[in-house]
Amino acid sequence: MEPNNNLLVVDARYNGPPGTGNGGWTAGLIARFLHDGLAEVTLQKPPPLDTPLTVIDTGHGLRVTSPDGAVIATAKSRVDDIAPVPAVSHDEAVAVSRNYAGFEQHHFPRCFVCGPAREDGLKVYPGKTADGRTASIFKVPEDVSDLTVWAALDCPGGWTVIDETHPWVLGRISVAVNEIPKPGQECVVMGQLLSEVGRKAVVRTTLYSPEDAVLARAEAVWIALPPV
Repeated sequence: MEPNNNLLVVDARYNGPPGTGNGGWTAGLIARFLHDGLAEVTLQKPPPLDTPLTVIDTGHGLRVTSPDGAVIATAKSRVDDIAPVPAVSHDEAVAVSRNYAGFEQHHFPRCFVCGPAREDGLKVYPGKTADGRTASIFKVPEDVSDLTVWAALDCPGGWTVIDETHPWVLGRISVAVNEIPKPGQECVVMGQLLSEVGRKAVVRTTLYSPEDAVLARAEAVWIALPPV
C-alpha cells in the first residue's frame, strides 16, 4: 500500500452522472493504491470532479475523503475470485448494441462510458441478448490503461437492470485485470445480472479480446435511485 495522505483527482472528462465521477473510472483510480490481489471499491458518496481527494491507509484497507472530511469511498483487497460472463460472438455484440436502450432514453446521456451524447467517450453501448445478458463492442482508445478497463467494465452491468423510470448507480465494484487490451482492438464486453432484491442488484461483467480471451472481469453492486 502507498503511504498515507496520497491525493487523487477525478478529471471532469471522466464523469458519470452530471457533476460526479464515473464509478468505474473512479474506482480504478482508488484501486491503484491497493497492490494485493483483487481490488474491491465501495462508493459511499458521488465522487466529486476536479477535487483533490485524500487516500488514507487505515491498516486494513483504504478510506478516501473529500476536503471537508466526508468519506467518498472505501477500498480493500478481495479474496473471492470472479467467474467470467459467457461471451457472444463479435457479430452478435455488434447486432445487440444497435438496440441499446440508451439511444432512446438515457438518465445520464453524457456518461463517459455509455453516454450517447459523448463524442469523446468510450461509446460502450450495451444491448440485451435474448437471455437478458448485455453485450457491447468496446473499441480500445489509443490512451488505454487500467482505468479504461475499469470504466469499460462498469456500465454494461448496470444496463442489465436500468429501465426508463429508475436510474441506477454503481455502489461497489471488484475488478481483476488479466491483460490490458491493445489500442484499436474491437473487444466485446458482456454483462450479466446475478440477483436483484429491492433497490440492489448484483452483476458481473467481462472484457473479451478479439480472440475471445478473458482480459478482465468484474463483480458489482448497483443501487436504484428514486424514480424520475
